[in-house]
Amino acid sequence: MLGISELSRKMPASPIRKLVPYAEAAKKRGVKVYHLNIGQPDIASPREAIDTVRNMDLKLVSYPHSAGIESYRRGLAKYYQDVNIDLSYEEIIITVGGSEALQIGLKVCCNPGDEVIVFEPFYTNYNTFALMAGVKFVPVTTTIESGFALPPMSEVEKYITPKTKAILINSRQSYRNPLYQR
Repeated sequence: MLGISELSRKMPASPIRKLVPYAEAAKKRGVKVYHLNIGQPDIASPREAIDTVRNMDLKLVSYPHSAGIESYRRGLAKYYQDVNIDLSYEEIIITVGGSEALQIGLKVCCNPGDEVIVFEPFYTNYNTFALMAGVKFVPVTTTIESGFALPPMSEVEKYITPKTKAILINSRQSYRNPLYQR
């Protein structure tokens, strides 16, 4: 009989999807709901970007280079170099989103049974990505009282074992912390 895979049966349901009906019901009752779960920007898109898309005169929309548009990768490399992260554009791969990038990264860098240190709170679907890669997440909790700042490296080192293959920093600002510079 046909059915879904064993791995699929082990996948947890997305907490985000479980919460959506509650958010929709709250909105129907007139409650203001802030959707922090679905990547909805809270600022307007740049007018230049909207105008560029609106005014395009393309005859064909095709796939870009499999690693991403070179000019964009070069721009990203320069950005990272400006904040003292030595990276060339050849080392950058553009993905559809962060979830895709993390799934690829976990599968490329880790073997089943490996551990990845991750700072809580983090995007809940990361748990599913770890499960799909056979990776165990080792959580390190951050707190609202500290502004969710990363703990000192000496604290993080306590969680490192021979099975540790990566440390997932899920904060855009974390790379500015001098403790985490290369």
